[in-house]
Amino acid sequence: MFDFTKRAKRVINEYAQQEAKRLGHDMIGPEHILLGLLREEDSVAIKILKNLSIDLKQLKKEVERRSRQGGSAMLLELSPNPDKYQKIIDYSKEEARRLKHNYVGTEHILLALLRDNNNVAGATLSSFQVNYSVIKGEILRILGVASVGPSSSAATRPASTEKSRTPTLDEFARDLTALAVDKKLDPVIGRDAEILRLTQILCRKTKNNPVLIGEAGVGKTAIVEGLASRIIAMEVPDLLFDKRVIALDLASLVAGTKYRGEFEDRLKKIIREIQNSKNVLVFIDELHTLIGAGAAEGAIDAANMLKPALARGEIQCIGATTLTEYRKHIEKDSALERRFQPIQVKEPSIEDTILILKGLKKTFEEHHRVIYTEDSIELAVKLSERYITERFLPDKAIDI
Repeated sequence: MFDFTKRAKRVINEYAQQEAKRLGHDMIGPEHILLGLLREEDSVAIKILKNLSIDLKQLKKEVERRSRQGGSAMLLELSPNPDKYQKIIDYSKEEARRLKHNYVGTEHILLALLRDNNNVAGATLSSFQVNYSVIKGEILRILGVASVGPSSSAATRPASTEKSRTPTLDEFARDLTALAVDKKLDPVIGRDAEILRLTQILCRKTKNNPVLIGEAGVGKTAIVEGLASRIIAMEVPDLLFDKRVIALDLASLVAGTKYRGEFEDRLKKIIREIQNSKNVLVFIDELHTLIGAGAAEGAIDAANMLKPALARGEIQCIGATTLTEYRKHIEKDSALERRFQPIQVKEPSIEDTILILKGLKKTFEEHHRVIYTEDSIELAVKLSERYITERFLPDKAIDI
């Protein structure tokens, strides 16, 4: 299914062996593959490393130094199918599949090397501030997704020129994973338990649509953004590695629909695109607005249109709503309630809120061009908790 490019074949089959012999090793390991990769000067992998201003000569010296220190005990036996050597091959194919590429190139080998920091290659790349999410972001920027092959034009084609598989969804939604790649999402602090529960539900075979239930301002959307960031950083189970988290804007979907059936047509297109892509997680904030959305006399609302696809497992949805709205709208619709698995999102404590604000400190300092002291952060949290009683942490503390 996946053919290796000529450059990738040279790296794997020729250069890696030559580098092992040059260093006096009788085994081939990931570090030799990395050294072989550095010899393919015009490859996509090298272009990406140059874009990141990596000193390739220094990188090569460091790999060689660590290889000599580690000795043959850290390397692999030179055999037709050594475990770790084959693991790099398998990971490379897996990365090509996730990016919807029908070939395996040097860029996929580079990603494969970064999936394990316990070997010389991965550890050395990490020491040069090269990590998986950064490299994947560069690949998406340079090559895009669903590239037809490793042609010379593909190497310079920006991702935006690729024909999207979800044009209607793209028009009425935000791609949170794309924002995570571009580092446009704020860091998420102190919500590990909720994100873990979210991933557990999403990995189920059935009843795999979570809904975050919590008061306004407690950070429900931030949890979903945290999931998107973890997907890009590969800190999620394998089942979620190639997923896109898309935030659907239901208001813009309804807006401008002048004629009967226009809203239904838009939503049907979106459902069809999600079914065909098979890698989209749809996030719907204010989930209760699904009930009655777009409904006119003689028409059906969005909730009733989504129910069959949710029941069959053809689409996966993450919802967010308040406890009051959940009881008022979702619980009364037993068919819709059965499709979703609730996750309670509680207001963080004062101590946790202080940690959250410290995590956001750098972002706000860069935006406002000021410096926030530790005391000012603690005071903002405590004052907001004391005097703004009708709202919830961390939102009210962030506003202060």
